[in-house]
Amino acid sequence: MSIPPPHARVVIIGGGVIGASVAYHLTKLGWNDVVLLERKQMCSGTTWHAAGLIAQLRASQNMTRLAKYSQELYGNLEAETGMSTGFKRVGSITAALTAERHEELLRQASMARAFGVEVEPITPDEVKAKYPHLNCDGVTGGVYLPLDGQGDPSNIALALAKGAKLRGADIFERVKVTDLRRDGRRVTGVNWQSEEGRGTIACDHVVNCAGMWGHEVGKMAGTNVPLHACEHFYIVSEKIPGLSQLPVLRVPDECAYYKEDAGSILLGAFEPKAKPWGMDGIPESFEFDQLPEDFDHFEPILEWAVNRLPILAETGIQTFFNGPESFTPDDAYHLGLAPEMDNVWVAAGFNSIGIQSAGGAGMALATWMDEGEKPIDLGDVDISRMQPFQGNKTYLFERSKETLGLLYADHFPFLQKTTARGVRRSPFHEHLKARGAVFGELAGWERANWFANEGQSAAYNYTWKRQNWFENRAQEHRAVRENVGIYDMSSFGKLRVEGADAETFLNHVAGGNMSVPVGKIVYTQFLNSRGGIEADVTITRLSDSVYLVVTPAATRLADETWLRRHVGDQRVVITDVTAGEAVLAIMGPNSRKLLQAVSPNDFSNIANPFGTAQVIEIGMGLARAHRVTYVGELGWEIYVPSDMAGHVFETVNAAGEAMAAKLCGMHMMDSCRIEKAFRHFGHDITCEDHVLEAGLGFAVSKDKPSFIGSDAVQRKRDNGLERRLLQFRLKDPEPLLYHAEPILRNGEIVGHLTSGSYGHTLGGAIGLGYLPCKGETASELLASSYEIEVAGRRVSAEASLKPMYDPKSERVKQG
Repeated sequence: MSIPPPHARVVIIGGGVIGASVAYHLTKLGWNDVVLLERKQMCSGTTWHAAGLIAQLRASQNMTRLAKYSQELYGNLEAETGMSTGFKRVGSITAALTAERHEELLRQASMARAFGVEVEPITPDEVKAKYPHLNCDGVTGGVYLPLDGQGDPSNIALALAKGAKLRGADIFERVKVTDLRRDGRRVTGVNWQSEEGRGTIACDHVVNCAGMWGHEVGKMAGTNVPLHACEHFYIVSEKIPGLSQLPVLRVPDECAYYKEDAGSILLGAFEPKAKPWGMDGIPESFEFDQLPEDFDHFEPILEWAVNRLPILAETGIQTFFNGPESFTPDDAYHLGLAPEMDNVWVAAGFNSIGIQSAGGAGMALATWMDEGEKPIDLGDVDISRMQPFQGNKTYLFERSKETLGLLYADHFPFLQKTTARGVRRSPFHEHLKARGAVFGELAGWERANWFANEGQSAAYNYTWKRQNWFENRAQEHRAVRENVGIYDMSSFGKLRVEGADAETFLNHVAGGNMSVPVGKIVYTQFLNSRGGIEADVTITRLSDSVYLVVTPAATRLADETWLRRHVGDQRVVITDVTAGEAVLAIMGPNSRKLLQAVSPNDFSNIANPFGTAQVIEIGMGLARAHRVTYVGELGWEIYVPSDMAGHVFETVNAAGEAMAAKLCGMHMMDSCRIEKAFRHFGHDITCEDHVLEAGLGFAVSKDKPSFIGSDAVQRKRDNGLERRLLQFRLKDPEPLLYHAEPILRNGEIVGHLTSGSYGHTLGGAIGLGYLPCKGETASELLASSYEIEVAGRRVSAEASLKPMYDPKSERVKQG
């Protein structure tokens, strides 16, 4: 059949390895009427010129699970389809040339062990033994992953496509999608054209697997898919006599990777400053195309490579290749249900790891589509993490110059991107900047992370050890614990939910009880049907019919989308009012004293107990004071209309200076919250983590009728916990924790840290992490000996189920 059918259950747009994988996995789940449309020929965009490196280890447990799935799938495809994928487990070596990179590799090796990936730290001599052609001058160490592999990208894609066709999928080449028909929040049809005519496919779902064209196809669907093509360079040497199979070699400090391929060496590069491509659109004729050579751009990489692999100096270049690949603003691919629509799915923007990701990504998306819920936590790649402004072409052009190079840059903790900055600024921004704020960026927001002292450089100096702001944060931390600290929380999302059914609606969506008096603040979660946590929020009742939902900055769009998808026919209106109010947090044992100096209102426990909000006068303005905390101290968040924010800051800061109050940043907030064992959404709590096992049962109401996830909560209460979230403190005060470090119980790895920071009051690094506990009491769990593995070294740790800092929250509720 050469003409697409008039109807399909799903239309997949794009015939690269990603589109083929989605088709393969949907048909494997029993989906009928699966149609894939490719504008030219299968694999003719990026897939055909991919390097085909297939690694297992990624930056998080679930991304590693998906990468491992890809390997296993490719190894079995030939038996299923009769098509060779060229998949070989050749192993991989990553070599470090600096002490900092070596530390990174050792931490990655520890993380790999926590994730069940076979890994071996190796010395420079061992690197040389496994890769004899390598010049090991300057090599400080490496890691070896014996099960990593390589494959033939086009054959992998074609094998997936064949597997899909064997189960009934229809694949059409040289059929271009010209437009999508929409009705409200749904696509109803896909318009296409080919040499044989044009038509429309009515459909229930659309999947955007269009790769470099993903941004353009996204616009057709009314969705935001931020990505930009960049030029990606590699060379292939002439045949090298006697060259045998070698592991894949990465030397990230020289921006290079090496792959033995049929007796030649392929040398690829991820240079620090990339060349964006396709700013005026991708040519209509693009098919298996190469871009013009740019030897000057590639020359520095080649010079390093000839020194690092001397056999290249004796060998000619057979191929100089330059081809485009798509990159996203944060170097993570886009997967999932587009927030703007209810039947448009995305799998695009794979940042040069499309081959190793395609199998797992296709499986995860197909399962999500089939079951209606994410099969695992996909927060790293969920398309709903992207903010609307990130589809701006100028932004994408500027950011893409950096993101390609970040793949091989040092992955230092707290590394801040340098391009496309300053897009979103709080009303306090210039006030904070003038006082030494050093800004980080999250979801486009410029946020003060720490404050430089007079004469100190207001910039990051990156290292895996204590960074140059470590003592600055310690001072800010102590100010909040001992006196008073002031910091900007304006970036946090604010969603106004109002209408006659607002109370009923929020009682259905949230685990907590929303039938509370006006002015009450409720800490709660949005749960899925499994009792997993989809959002972690506070909800304040502003009036009988109006609530304010406050969300983390990074998940504002995702949380708003979750609410909208559950409205049904209830009479509510949801409005994003984030930019309408600035928020100044005033925290610490003297916070009440500071507020009393700038406001005539009563901040006593009687008038304003913990968990309540009141409208106040402040200076000559008006605001709303919310008595809540994320740092574990007495304090208030002051919500002030953006037009009065400057005045309120000046008023509070002047009074604060008289009390030796300190301006503080987000790094302080993180170190204080982890001492109090407050959970961080996206790390400690995700859609996979049951609310009771996360230790948040207190936030789930037992006094209201059913809500989303209530059955799963009751089942867990009846059947008991299978794992619990514990807090750990390293007994050695020197090592630092970030996340993903292995947790050892009585000498055996049993889990990993979900987040880590330094506890300046507790006197050591603090981490949170889940442990299996089925059939165990709390005392049995805590009776064990615990260690945390940090860069290969095991460090003894104290474990606790209760917060190690102020376990009874007496400081938070003090009168």
